[in-house]
Amino acid sequence: MSAIDQAVREKYGAIAAAITQSTATTASCCAPDACGCDDPITSNLYSDAERGDLPAGAVAASLGCGNPTALAGLKPGETVLDLGSGGGIDVLLSAKRVGPTGHAYGLDMTDDMLALARENQSKAGATNVEFLKGSIEAIPLPDDSIDVIISNCAINLSPDKDAVLREAFRVLKPGGRFAVSDVVARGAVSAEIRRDMELWVGCIAGALEEREYAGKLRAAGFADVELEPWRIYERHGGVFASAFVRGRKPLEQTSKTSKTSTTSKTCCGPECCS
Repeated sequence: MSAIDQAVREKYGAIAAAITQSTATTASCCAPDACGCDDPITSNLYSDAERGDLPAGAVAASLGCGNPTALAGLKPGETVLDLGSGGGIDVLLSAKRVGPTGHAYGLDMTDDMLALARENQSKAGATNVEFLKGSIEAIPLPDDSIDVIISNCAINLSPDKDAVLREAFRVLKPGGRFAVSDVVARGAVSAEIRRDMELWVGCIAGALEEREYAGKLRAAGFADVELEPWRIYERHGGVFASAFVRGRKPLEQTSKTSKTSTTSKTCCGPECCS
């Protein structure tokens, strides 16, 4: 495990544990620059109706930078995967959108977040949901098994974004959609920021520059790539922004990633994907 992965796991594990132990409905344990915690880049992402239908713990653990469930245009019967699903808010919202004939997976590497997400699933009574343990660089699902991939401010946390995007492409069905919210850089980022581990876990230091993000998506095989910054983060000179990031797996393609993957297994129990 890389130092970045370890820092992310510790940080978000602590957030999940604090939410679980508290009766508050907002996370209060983040550092000033971390995702969530009344940060302006993470505020007002969900409607009152969306929040009102969810367990308090799911709302409290909402540490993203957008609302990918609204972005993705989910349809009844689709299978959705949320990369870095945290406390499960986007998985639970997706499950409602795809309905009883659809299915929503959440993937996270943090035990405390997974425990919180499963508790929220139970409270919500969601039966078409499954939370998997694993890394977003090695997705524990078969090739061509997912209709839509969403993610909410998690890909920027990965130290190997090329692997994340290759794996996302692999598990999507031909014609499948990639529709995520993420933090992007709109200009040069200083080496000092890139080295700051607190800014890594705070969704800043690992942000890709817009053109680099688009290039990596195309290199992974995606078509119809679009990046749409919509909320500028005024700290650090306005270089960072929340963005909607879209792509599509072509209907006809040859996937070299599917031949090299070693993680095309299905999970048959809550902890079997570790």
